[in-house]
Parts: sequence; structure tokens; C-alpha cells
Amino acid sequence: MIAYLEGELLKKEIDRLILLVNHIGYEVLVPAFVMETLHAKSLGDALSLHIYYHQTEHQPKPVLIGFNLEAEREFFQLFISVEAIGPLKAVKALNTPVSDIAKAIESKNAAVLKRLNGIGERTAHKIIATLQGKMGKFALIREDAVHPADEAEPAADDPAEQVIAVLTGQLGHKTNEAKLMVSAAMKRNPSIATPEELFEEVYRGEAVNDG
Repeated sequence: MIAYLEGELLKKEIDRLILLVNHIGYEVLVPAFVMETLHAKSLGDALSLHIYYHQTEHQPKPVLIGFNLEAEREFFQLFISVEAIGPLKAVKALNTPVSDIAKAIESKNAAVLKRLNGIGERTAHKIIATLQGKMGKFALIREDAVHPADEAEPAADDPAEQVIAVLTGQLGHKTNEAKLMVSAAMKRNPSIATPEELFEEVYRGEAVNDG
């Protein structure tokens, strides 16, 4: 299975590109919100993408779907867990940054979800019913986080260190900023025991600040 590709941009179309890796050209489908970040890329430029690999009995031809961030691929995997949303429909639907979609899901804002390509009223509410409460991490992705370089190895059993590592290594936040966000969340709710709970509390705090 292919999870990551790094090479040079050989061809770019509206919804897909060809990435040349070790003399092999891989066709990769790219959601609109990802393609927006690649406008400045020219043919021959270096490019790396996190890949969602899709192949089933009904879809025997492998399909590669590319993302700038590992967190975006993780969001995609949750998004396609919603009834009636398969990978190909999801690629066409995602015309808005993941953080904006995640915030809409957490705030139960169906109007924003209906702006996604091919998503109507009924599906928007299915998305909210399925994913609401799981989107705090993805709502924290910074808009300028294309390939964060501030990687950190999390402490194995410390939720705070794990969340700080993801905020900096995957979501584009500076280390000091991430530590402040986590510290404030732990003060608001000292009983937090898991990274998932901590992400939700960090998101709640940031949502209040943004409001």
C-alpha cells in the first residue's frame, strides 16, 4: 500500500496530477482545497503528498488521493466513514479547507457543509451525526500548514506531550503556541485523560477565543 510519495510534478490538471517518483509517474487525485495550495507549483518542482490508497472489489483499479498533511488524510478517512460518502465522492466534495469543515461539524453548521460539492441537506446532517465530537484535532489545522517542519517525538503515555507533538508536527503550530494552548486546556479541565479529550478541550478554548 502507498501512504506517501515524494518526487517532482510532471503534470497538473483540474482535479489530479502526475507525480514522478524514481522514474515512475503516479496519477494522484487531489481535492480542490489541496490543489489550491499547489497553484504556485510549476512542472518539475519537488512535491510530497500523503496518500490515501483506495482499491476494492468494486474499484479494482487502485486510486491514489493526495494530501499535504497526514492530518488531512486522517480527516478524509473519517469523512468517508459517513454513510453514502465514498472516497471518490469525498474527493469532489472537499472544496473547503479541512479546518473549516471540521469547525462546521463541531458547531453543527449544516449550511457550511451544504456548500461542499454534492452534499445536500440530508447528507450534511448525516455528516454531523456521525462525526460531531471527533473533529477538534482537525479544526486546529492552521491554514498555512502545508508541510510543518517542527516535528517532535511525543512521550508515549503523556496526552499533553502527544497533543503538543501533533499540533506542531502535523497541524502547523509553533511549539510555544501549542504548549500554551494545551496548558490552558488542562487548567480548564484537569480531569482530561486521553489525547482525544485534550484535542476537544483545546478546540473549545480556541473556538471561544475566535468568537
